[in-house]
Amino acid sequence: MRIFVAATLLLASLFTHTTPAYASTLALVGAKVYTAPGDPPLTNATILVRNGRIVAVGPSTKVKPLHFARGVKVIDCKGLIVTAGFWNSHVHFTEEVWKNAATANAATLEEHMQSMLTRWGFTTVFDTASFLANTNAVRARVDRGEVPGPRIFTVGEPLYPKNGIPVYLGPEWQIPQADTPEDARRMARQRLAGGADGIKVFAGAIVKGGVLVMDPAIIRAAVEVAHAAGKPVFAHPSNHAGTDSSLAGGANVLAHTIPMEPSFSGAELERMKAQHVALIPTISMFPDEEKKFGGSKEDERMIAERAISQLKSYFDIGGTILFGTDVGYTHLYDTTSEFEYMSRSGMTWRDILASLTVNPANFFKLPNSGRIKPGMDADLVVLGKDPASDPGNFADVVFTIRSGKVIYHKH
Repeated sequence: MRIFVAATLLLASLFTHTTPAYASTLALVGAKVYTAPGDPPLTNATILVRNGRIVAVGPSTKVKPLHFARGVKVIDCKGLIVTAGFWNSHVHFTEEVWKNAATANAATLEEHMQSMLTRWGFTTVFDTASFLANTNAVRARVDRGEVPGPRIFTVGEPLYPKNGIPVYLGPEWQIPQADTPEDARRMARQRLAGGADGIKVFAGAIVKGGVLVMDPAIIRAAVEVAHAAGKPVFAHPSNHAGTDSSLAGGANVLAHTIPMEPSFSGAELERMKAQHVALIPTISMFPDEEKKFGGSKEDERMIAERAISQLKSYFDIGGTILFGTDVGYTHLYDTTSEFEYMSRSGMTWRDILASLTVNPANFFKLPNSGRIKPGMDADLVVLGKDPASDPGNFADVVFTIRSGKVIYHKH
């Protein structure tokens, strides 16, 4: 139980990567502003940003750009909606375009970054499996300002059980596997020493013939190393056995729901809540996979309904929900369907906004993220339509702003 208690205490020093130094002053004027999911909106409001931080937010009659600095860049947001920047807590930098990221053409990387992430409002992402050296190169170029993009956190290469490389992965993923707790400790230390911000374990790996479950003792060994460094552990559960092994080992995040099964069990839900485990639903990925592998429309419908029901069961008891889509593995970049599925689970637009903003900021202990108020990071999303009328409007992104710099503009 010490693992589970420590998990809530050891994430405070989680991330240390730098933010690009965008020395500019920006004013978003005339917007309807949702400063936080539970707060009433500000109407006809101005947000003033200087050097990557929010310095003022309030009625446009009181917060005036000319009061602060000359040369302010003004964005007219009349009729538009502004929220804090979005997190996607489950992405992958594994597509062909990201290979050789250190030397790849910056314009090519920017174009794909927009298609995959910034076009959808993401100012922070957690990469939950990729080749660490290459993802380090991607984020280094983003942090230097060469490629406009989100803040990137990564787990690097995941830990697979012995003979547990998933059947859907290519030959490049034939990497060493964790056969013993000592293997897991050594691999976790290697990942963290290489710059990883967390560890990913395949608690339930889909292999030929079924699901291969990782021994909880192996997961626990990786968790101990990660928690000693103040880092989280993500688990890919797949089914009941993988979920139970994830929870027994002390993982912090379930990276998916488990629609291979009809539902989470009551005992699983209780333990998830007691251990403060976060859930990333990734609902839209499942029917997309059914379609890709030749499933029927009924198969697509059934697996989506199971994932929706599982999200609902955890949300209804107060479990922490983090938004994530598995984009990079899936090519379903458009986030509209994920918002629609989450809405069908009973989550309101404010609950969905929380999963995009304050929930990950709180869970991963980034106190300057997730809200719009003075002193916070100027990570912002400008929407064309109000999500209060339709959660699908979270996908109608006009501007994505990271640290006060526009990294996407819908022309």
